[in-house]
Amino acid sequence: MRFPLTLFSFALLCLLSSCSSSDSEREAEPSPRRRMSFNDDWQFFLGDDSAAIDPAFDDADWRTLRLPHDWSIEGEFSEDNPAKPEGGGLPTGVAWYRKTFTLPDSGAGRHVFIDFDGIYRNSEVWINGHSLGVRPNGYISFRYDLTPYLHADDRANVLAVRVDNAGQPNSRWYSGSGIYRNVWLVTTGPAYVDHWGTFVTTPQVDSAAAQVEVAIRLQRDDSVTGDLTVQTVLLDAEGNQVNEESLPSTVVGGSSIRLKQQLTIAHPTWWSVDRPTLYTAVTEVRLDGKLTDRYETLFGIRTFRFDAEKGFFLNGQPLKILGVCNHHDLGALGAAVNTRAMERQLEILKAMGCNAIRTAHNPPAPELLDLCDRMGFLVMDESFDMWRKKKTNQDYHLDFPEWHARDLQDMVLRDRNHPSIFMWSIGNEIREQFDSTGLTITPELVQLVKDLDTTRPVTSALTENIPEKNFISQSGALDVLGFNYKHEAYPELPQRFPGQKFIATENNSALATRGHYDMPSDSIRRWPEAYNVPLKGANDDWTVSAYDNVSAYWGSTHEETWRVIKKYPFLSGMFIWTGFDYLGEPIPYPWPARSSYFGVIDLAGFPKDAYYLYQSEWTNDEPVLHVFPHWNWKPGQTVDVWAYYNQADEVELFLNGESLGTRAKGDDEFHVMWRVPYQPGTIKAISRKNGETVLTREIHTAGAPAKIELVADRDRLTADGRDLSFVTVKILDADGNLVPHADHLVQFQVEGEGELVGVDNGYQASMESFKADHRKAFNGLCLAIVQTTENAGTITLQAQAEGLESASVTLTTKN
Repeated sequence: MRFPLTLFSFALLCLLSSCSSSDSEREAEPSPRRRMSFNDDWQFFLGDDSAAIDPAFDDADWRTLRLPHDWSIEGEFSEDNPAKPEGGGLPTGVAWYRKTFTLPDSGAGRHVFIDFDGIYRNSEVWINGHSLGVRPNGYISFRYDLTPYLHADDRANVLAVRVDNAGQPNSRWYSGSGIYRNVWLVTTGPAYVDHWGTFVTTPQVDSAAAQVEVAIRLQRDDSVTGDLTVQTVLLDAEGNQVNEESLPSTVVGGSSIRLKQQLTIAHPTWWSVDRPTLYTAVTEVRLDGKLTDRYETLFGIRTFRFDAEKGFFLNGQPLKILGVCNHHDLGALGAAVNTRAMERQLEILKAMGCNAIRTAHNPPAPELLDLCDRMGFLVMDESFDMWRKKKTNQDYHLDFPEWHARDLQDMVLRDRNHPSIFMWSIGNEIREQFDSTGLTITPELVQLVKDLDTTRPVTSALTENIPEKNFISQSGALDVLGFNYKHEAYPELPQRFPGQKFIATENNSALATRGHYDMPSDSIRRWPEAYNVPLKGANDDWTVSAYDNVSAYWGSTHEETWRVIKKYPFLSGMFIWTGFDYLGEPIPYPWPARSSYFGVIDLAGFPKDAYYLYQSEWTNDEPVLHVFPHWNWKPGQTVDVWAYYNQADEVELFLNGESLGTRAKGDDEFHVMWRVPYQPGTIKAISRKNGETVLTREIHTAGAPAKIELVADRDRLTADGRDLSFVTVKILDADGNLVPHADHLVQFQVEGEGELVGVDNGYQASMESFKADHRKAFNGLCLAIVQTTENAGTITLQAQAEGLESASVTLTTKN
């Protein structure tokens, strides 16, 4: 039996859904396949030097670092940086990476490949002076065969990678720069499963049995002949064998072989968002009886369908898709991939009630899909933000004619075994929807997907919901119509597009800054037409009110859209723009704002108030009662107090023990409100069901700032040089109340087996470096991110600020 892998040990061993494992405990015979992290000991130079192609080039003065790496996040904010505020206001440019290595003993006489999960952007790779190729797209994973150019003796091999992110602007959000995803060295025997070479489907499923079809694409050396046997063993989530199938074949010629195997699993456990159960297909390749490859593919057993009248069904049960769109940056860590950072984001979203992710607007890191498989999220996997028509001068429209087919195919091949993926998106707000070119490009892209996967529908996120004006929908190629915004037209969609299936692919663009409140709160503001402040020289603090009453002019508040999505069953679900704030696109403000205001959660990972609106609507496991704002105001000021709640009939509010009345939500209402003349003291809210208390919440007027409190999201970590603890820093008064306007400069120091790798406070216009050893609190909070070394031990984070009692927290790391 193979013991279940923890999330992190699995991430270290196998980050693709179609992956290899050489150390699985069930195998008595070692696999010739090795998949090794190739992230360590790279040399980095920010600048351009064509001589770096030469293996003899001296890079001793270059910086030594570990991948994944994003050089942009290390830079200084400036309005003059070519990416501009829309790109986060951080530097881009050209850079080189070099790695010198000797071939492992196990690599001699075998195939050796290098896999890049993603390089942003315009990369070219050389091995020992030989160019292996270029990939313009910064979000695509790709492989090169190193075998013909390697030194198989003790001589060193030199990889050189040039990354060109100088052409700006090329993105409408922060992209990051460099080899920002993982790199792998893969070695195989003479006959092996090809790159992304399996596809596991379940063409028939019911409670009694699941038919499993395993399509396998093999490669072999041209000189190899003999009897080839391919065996696939199916394992359940605990590692128990549930079936196997062998398929003999005599290899007589040709290097590429395609096979299919049919297996059955009795009484399968289905994958769902609440119980994300995974199976493993272990494919072994033998040549004349000798093992030459072992390849593992994770998969799930589930059924889903869209209905034109009733929406989405998972495993035969109706399920509203409750999703968010997310860009790929990880806040203070930039674009550099870190599994724990992505896991933390998903944990926060799961607690909100979210069950789906749209990868806006590009293929994600494979680790994100692995996490969604294991944590129970549906995924809309998206390919492009533009086709031939540009959105910025230097964006992918320049590469689309030559590269779109290869990039789209590679996305589908890489990702199609993930049970979390329920839909492919071929584009976001594509401008070809407005002219006849949409009639021809759309069917081409859909066919590219269908040639590789017919098990999932294809959509595109559209903005035009008038049929005669939308040429992408007119093409008839889309399986499901996805629409962005314009929620007021959603009730009319079945009449406008008879017989079609619908999903709201992007909604809201609501705006908020955590912990900032403008009143009155019951007037809706649309930026910029009805925004109540000028854009230039607006609020000196560049904030937006956190009451749910502000949105971009093309969008809506959270409540406005959810009211419609919730009401109509034919709307299969929605994706909020966005789950988290992200770097770049700082609407509604120009510089010095440098990150977005759209998130339900801020850039540091602290929930805004609207988070609890969704928690009250999207979850029902635990009762919710969230009362805001803080209770530090000017005497006599009128303050709007809101409450989100569920599992209760009503909420009663008290000020200093005196009842201010009971409120209950009406039909299509999602919060209750009191307009209260401020008095210092305590506001208390009590939610009740049938007269019985469900929850009680109190907010106290905070006194003078007195001390720091540190709260680590995890205090037991893995000593692997990658694991993270996100430590929330709170500024409290003497009684332990959060001081809502505290902005102290907090200084950090780390001792032991760890390092400080990021700081943040969620403020969208902060010019402080994410890589500093200090951070100002914003509205009472900031964040420190601590990363482990590869040595087990303890890590102590200390935080101090002038005039405050300091604090420390100790973390434990184990191998």
